[in-house]
Amino acid sequence: MKSIDNFNFKDKKVLIRVDYNVPLNEQLEVMDTTRIVRTKKTIDKIVGDGGIAILMSHLGRPKGEVNMKFSLQHIVNSVKTGLDREVIFLGDVLSSETREKVKKLKSGDVALLENLRFHKGEEKGDEDFAKKIAELGDVYVNDAFGTAHREHASTATIVKFFPGKSYAGYLLYEEVVSLEKTLATPKSPFTAIIGGSKVSTKLNIIVNLLDKVDSLIIAGGMSYTFLHALGVKIGNSIFEPEMVEVAKEIVGKALLKGVDIYLPIDNVCADALSEDANTFITTQNHIPDGLEGVDIGPRSIRKFAAIIKESKTILWNGPVGVFEVDKFGKGTQSIALSVAVTTISGAYSLLGGGDSIAAVSKYGLSDFISYISTGGGAMLEYLEGKELPGIKALKEDK
Repeated sequence: MKSIDNFNFKDKKVLIRVDYNVPLNEQLEVMDTTRIVRTKKTIDKIVGDGGIAILMSHLGRPKGEVNMKFSLQHIVNSVKTGLDREVIFLGDVLSSETREKVKKLKSGDVALLENLRFHKGEEKGDEDFAKKIAELGDVYVNDAFGTAHREHASTATIVKFFPGKSYAGYLLYEEVVSLEKTLATPKSPFTAIIGGSKVSTKLNIIVNLLDKVDSLIIAGGMSYTFLHALGVKIGNSIFEPEMVEVAKEIVGKALLKGVDIYLPIDNVCADALSEDANTFITTQNHIPDGLEGVDIGPRSIRKFAAIIKESKTILWNGPVGVFEVDKFGKGTQSIALSVAVTTISGAYSLLGGGDSIAAVSKYGLSDFISYISTGGGAMLEYLEGKELPGIKALKEDK
């Protein structure tokens, strides 16, 4: 991919695909501006060159129809604050009024288009729609790693209409470099910590990682499927019956490949997912009937911490307990602290997934992680070894 460092944007209208699909509360106020702030560096470069930044994004799932609940008008003030500059709201990408506003933009201006998903052509990757978007700019920049796994009009198709003039913004570029550093050239020992609730959603990631990691820690809700597969009683814990045989196969493959695979050796279990729940810590891993596993226990915390401490590369995706309930957050907090301390000691750590990001933020440890991915689904597909359409398109544009 060509970095924006390779181009001077003076007097150019630059169409920038950003991922401002930010969480809103019931009052339609932005709850987290991380994705906005992370694009500031790219926009500063373009505007600093004397270019015109025309931002485009989606928000929510309006299903190809105008729905003001998902209008980007709701986020304009947050974009202004996050970018620390004035932002002009342009309106719908296909309207004649918007095209007139674009003509009047001056060097140094930053503008925001309306939600692209108000048009069915966006998610269909429609060429005609992409062409109409492209008419608004002279150069295209993709800085939306979070949507790079979608073959949509504004992320992949549009590159066809900017031959030799399509670039990766700093955020997208850094995401790819960080993932490649982790997957392609990791320093050993390489440890992956995979949590979350379901094996099925992380299956391809786990299989792909077996060829790359030295140690694999599996925890969180998905660990109970593995424990059940190995004959451990899991009480009322969540598990996927249809994935039990798959879990056995993964353990077998790990052993054949020389990968050390670790599961919890004790668990915190409870009779409810609340702060006033009755809890019990298993001693031999078997969870009594009527209780469900909600966190890793103290022996697992110590074991996992020791593995992480010896690592030079760490990948973490998914919490290891129901950390949203403080009573069940000790395991996830301990993982976050272990990763942070090991990073400070010189290891490289990559963290991704909304819950993992929320966890390190909750415990005040975000600044001690080497790289935090904004990708979500895009990061998961990258970890599966898939080529993302938005990135492929940029690579092919020479």
